[in-house]
Amino acid sequence: MINDNFKYSELTSKIIGSAFKVHSFLGNGFQEVIYQRALEIEMQMDGILFHREFEMPIIYKEHHIGTRRVDFLVDERISVELKAVIKLEDVHFAQAINYLEAYNLEVGLLINFGERSLNVKRLKNHKYKPSLEIKPY
Repeated sequence: MINDNFKYSELTSKIIGSAFKVHSFLGNGFQEVIYQRALEIEMQMDGILFHREFEMPIIYKEHHIGTRRVDFLVDERISVELKAVIKLEDVHFAQAINYLEAYNLEVGLLINFGERSLNVKRLKNHKYKPSLEIKPY
């Protein structure tokens, strides 16, 4: 059986590398959308397949109750949520985990460009169900 971390490590490392390039060029202090646009360019240059502002329905007991957008859905299997705040808070982690659960993704990244050094957190969805497919809205 393949180790979960190994299964995603090459791709998450490429994403993180792209984010480091953006942060080293721009530094901290910009709004989130600026980093999002720059990361889009950098990931394209690095050959990473992704959807930006990927929208998915939120389902509650078989009822569509709204939609949410993850900043990036990479290779149909990794969510990337960006922040540009002085310090990550519990609410940021909760949001990123909620996206993983809502989209049934196993792994995600929470990347904060707002600190002096880039802050990257790898997240795992403990409720992940391999048998379910992600379906774009």
